[in-house]
Amino acid sequence: MRILSSTIAAIGFLTATIGSASAIDIQQVTSPGGIKAWLVSDDTVPLVAVDFAFAGAGSAQDPEDKPGRANLLSSMLDEGAADYDSVAFQTALRDSAVRLSFDPSRDHFYGDMQVISANLERGFDLLSLALNEPRFEQEAMGRMQAAIVSSLRRELTDPDAIAGRLWSETAFPHHPYGRPANGTPESIAAMTRDDLVAARGTFGKDNLMVSVVGDIDADTLGPLLDRAFGALPDHAALTPVPDVEAATGQTANEQIATPQTSIRFGGPGIARKDPDFIPAYVMNHILGGGAFSSWLFEEVREKRGLAYSVYSYIAPYDHTAVFGGGTATRNDRAMETVDVILQQLQRMANEGPTEAELEDAKAYLTGSYALRFGSSNSTARQLLAIQLEDLGIDYIDGRNALIEAVTLDDVRRAASRILGEGKPTVAVVGAPAG
Repeated sequence: MRILSSTIAAIGFLTATIGSASAIDIQQVTSPGGIKAWLVSDDTVPLVAVDFAFAGAGSAQDPEDKPGRANLLSSMLDEGAADYDSVAFQTALRDSAVRLSFDPSRDHFYGDMQVISANLERGFDLLSLALNEPRFEQEAMGRMQAAIVSSLRRELTDPDAIAGRLWSETAFPHHPYGRPANGTPESIAAMTRDDLVAARGTFGKDNLMVSVVGDIDADTLGPLLDRAFGALPDHAALTPVPDVEAATGQTANEQIATPQTSIRFGGPGIARKDPDFIPAYVMNHILGGGAFSSWLFEEVREKRGLAYSVYSYIAPYDHTAVFGGGTATRNDRAMETVDVILQQLQRMANEGPTEAELEDAKAYLTGSYALRFGSSNSTARQLLAIQLEDLGIDYIDGRNALIEAVTLDDVRRAASRILGEGKPTVAVVGAPAG
């Protein structure tokens, strides 16, 4: 859980501005104990951001009868460790100006730490305690379980949350990607300390990836990496997850009394390593990824006033790839909205964009890339994502050239592959008329 205090709030204002993406100098650091990290040294402010991930340790590792295990674990790692109970550990973080948080995705388990450079050793020591000696005490666990259960119960009446869960269940039946990543009220309430101990077994040196940005050099960082991560087991205990493809042409409905209907749609996407991924990325921006310039925004909101917002995305996971999107609209126009969205998907598959639309998309996507490196925190996240996707340490330098090289034929080919081979699976939640 994130620590909020006046001291930590001050860290946010100290967050460094890294500058343009092309100016970033990434060093590969290996600790004396063999822990590897990517480092960007920047001493403009006395702050260090550490982002790390245990690859493959996300919610897909939750046992079938224990969805939400990784979610509960993420809330418990800073709730007491070693000799510190929950209050003492939180106090130690606050007094040391250390911000620590954890968060699982479907595939990976993420952590991040921010610390002022004057307290580097203290920050890495507290991180080590959280990862290696969490207490998982009953009082803290009960408190976290109650908070998560309360949140999940609120989601049971949220049409958008229900639609997201319904789409995943329908697209990935009998697969970990189809289970509720955050758990259910029943599964979270039934979780025990032993479940969290087992979940922590998915952490190992062999699936650890680290990025560090800020006021620190390679010589200083090496021993600190061992201090934080050196006590982890050499190998993570991961359960194999099978590859899967999202189901197409399915329709799932759930009726609830609400003035708005939430809609999710999606199907198979393109893997990150596929040569057509970048063309698909550009295509998605034109179709529904660009907030106010996309086809879906133009047809759904601007021309027909059907919804306040509508979006699409492409998401390459470790064991599948997804193209998807969503919106929310009035009940009496829900099915009309679905029809308009499907028409635009088919139009993209059949016709593709114009040359002008392609050039506008490329200009936006290349020009906005530097904004992802606007702070030490965001730069650390980008470096970690590049490592997890195995894109190479020089990816930042060449990324915009990949975008600029995309042609109309490339986009049309990618659109045909994603959108032309089957109707998407659609989930509709609310009280749609017609």
